[in-house]
Amino acid sequence: MIKVLTACGNGMGSSMMIKMKVEKVLGELGVNAVQLVSCSIGEAKTLAASYDIIVASNHLIHELEGRTTGQLVGLDNLMDEQEIKTKLSAII
Repeated sequence: MIKVLTACGNGMGSSMMIKMKVEKVLGELGVNAVQLVSCSIGEAKTLAASYDIIVASNHLIHELEGRTTGQLVGLDNLMDEQEIKTKLSAII
């Protein structure tokens, strides 16, 4: 099972939207054994070590460097499914 954490500034809307997009994209890539969790960047700093992939906007992802051995995925456009698919397919 792949554990994926999605994060945004406050852990409300954006992280949930990223989570839904990531879930859709992973399904399209044939990855179904996934645990997805969304949270704030502050929470992600504490949780990061437990996840295989962490997805957040480019302006926040650097805050998680050194906090996980998993893959960090920074997004330019949180709503761009093609960007998400390209970046996730490169690491899965």
